[in-house]
Amino acid sequence: MEAALAALTFPDSPAELYEPVRHALAGKGKRVRPAMVLLTAEAFGGSAARERAMPAALAVEVFHTFTLVHDDIMDDAPTRRGRPTVHEEWDEATAILAGDLLFSLAADLLRQSDTDRLGDALGAFHETVARLCEGQALDLAFETRRDVTPEAYLGMIDGKTGALLQLALDLGALIGGADDAARAELRTAGRALGRAFQIQDDLLDVVAESEGWGKAVGGDLVAGKRTWLLLRALELAEAEDDRAFFDRVLDGLAPEEVPDARARMERLGVLREASDAAEAEAERGCGGLSVLPAGPAADALLALARSLASRHA
Repeated sequence: MEAALAALTFPDSPAELYEPVRHALAGKGKRVRPAMVLLTAEAFGGSAARERAMPAALAVEVFHTFTLVHDDIMDDAPTRRGRPTVHEEWDEATAILAGDLLFSLAADLLRQSDTDRLGDALGAFHETVARLCEGQALDLAFETRRDVTPEAYLGMIDGKTGALLQLALDLGALIGGADDAARAELRTAGRALGRAFQIQDDLLDVVAESEGWGKAVGGDLVAGKRTWLLLRALELAEAEDDRAFFDRVLDGLAPEEVPDARARMERLGVLREASDAAEAEAERGCGGLSVLPAGPAADALLALARSLASRHA
């Protein structure tokens, strides 16, 4: 995937557009989503299907990069993967244009997929775009709402995180020749894996050691971000002191109060619930991968899914 991304070519001019695009694509991500496309295609159709799926895998990674560029603008994030974000290195207008071009490139790469079901692939891509936009819109709306429930939060995650995992599995299955029943099962698995990934991410924000986590522990609490843990703590808090504390977290917490928040969550059982919920969703997602034909590609995809949903820092 790294070689395929590096092989993408762009004009030299205008440099004000194409240099930011190159910068965004050069970020060293884990390439989990394109790996899912390739492994799923290989599981159903062998190495030939994996080769045919390369344009779709590239499309998924380029589209993911597009979402990161625009998300970073909305979050005013200064860095991404240890490098300045596009809007930080250039400016917001340039980042918007670079993101627009990445979106177009993703659609064009998908168009190049070697499949007789291109219409289905493009339809799945369009549905994913809509769901990602819906998820981002909800995420923005939740920032000012105080009545968000854990279930509503998971519904938002189904759009922001789960939808792209669903697309990766679905495109790989489609190009590999899977039937519609298997595709539907894999889409359900992708949603569950997205939930597991996000709940685990929320948990690590509270309990990880800063050296391994790579960012400030408790950053979500300091930002007042609605996470599964905070929303569940608000549901479980019966004592007035706990209720007032977590209600105040909705407006952002002082960094020195993060240990207190963690201790309260642990006392309420939120940390254990989060771990159990992430594990349950991971098992549900990995169980859905049982529709893959047995073989090395299926084994590798299952291992990848488990690592995605059970990260530690």
